Amino acid sequence: MFLWGLLVVVWLGSAWPAVAQRPSCPDGCSACAGQDNDRCLACTAGWTLHGNTCIDIDECGTELAKCPPSSYCSNTKGSYKCRDCDQSCVGCMGSGAARCRKCATGYRLTGAKCLDVDECGEKSLPCPGLEEICTNVEGSFLCDCADGFIHKNNVCVKKQQPSSHEKGLFEDIPEDEVAVLQQMVFGVVLCALATLAAKGDMVFTSIFMGGVAAMAGYWLSERGDRFLDRFLKG
Repeated sequence: MFLWGLLVVVWLGSAWPAVAQRPSCPDGCSACAGQDNDRCLACTAGWTLHGNTCIDIDECGTELAKCPPSSYCSNTKGSYKCRDCDQSCVGCMGSGAARCRKCATGYRLTGAKCLDVDECGEKSLPCPGLEEICTNVEGSFLCDCADGFIHKNNVCVKKQQPSSHEKGLFEDIPEDEVAVLQQMVFGVVLCALATLAAKGDMVFTSIFMGGVAAMAGYWLSERGDRFLDRFLKG
C-alpha cells in the first residue's frame, strides 16, 4: 500500500506543470521588486537609481575617471577604461589624430588633425652627409648610406671593392728593385747576343752593338746617374 502511494506521488509530480522561475534583476540592479523584478530598488557601483531604473554613470563626463595624461577615458557599462592616445598626440580628448590636445614631435597640425611631417621633403636636408639618403617614417625619419657606401665612425664611406685582377709578377716590387732586375735581364740578353756575334753572324753582331749603345745611353743619362749613385751607396 505504501509503495502504491509513492508511485502515485511520483506520477503526479512529473505531470504537474513546472513552476516558472522569476527573472533576475535588470542590469545595474542590486535589489529589485515587482511581478517581473522590473522595479529596481538599489543599484550596483557605476549605476544610479532614477525612477526604479538603474542608469549607467558616464564617469568620463565627471571627475570620477582618473586617466593618465597620455590616455583618454572611454565609458563602459558600470565603469570606464583608459585608452592610449593616438601616437600623433601629446594628450588627447578621444581617439584619432583629430582629438589631440597638442601634436607630438614629428607631427604638425594640418586642418584639425596632427599629421606626420615628411622631413625628407623639407627644404633643409635632415641628413647632413652627401652620401646619405633620407627615408621618412611615421613621426620621424631615417638616414641611410647610398648604394656603394657603408657606415663607419658615424659617416658614410665608400666600400672597398675587391680586386678584379690578379697582381703582376713585379707589382709589389719597389721601383728601384724593378730597375735592377730590368738591367740584369738586359745584361743576360747582351751576353747571349755577344756569344752569337763572336761566331761571325752579322745580324746578331748588329743587334749586339745596338744593345750596347742603348745600355750605354741609359747609364749616361741623368736617371742612370741617380740610380748608380744610390746603388753605390747601398
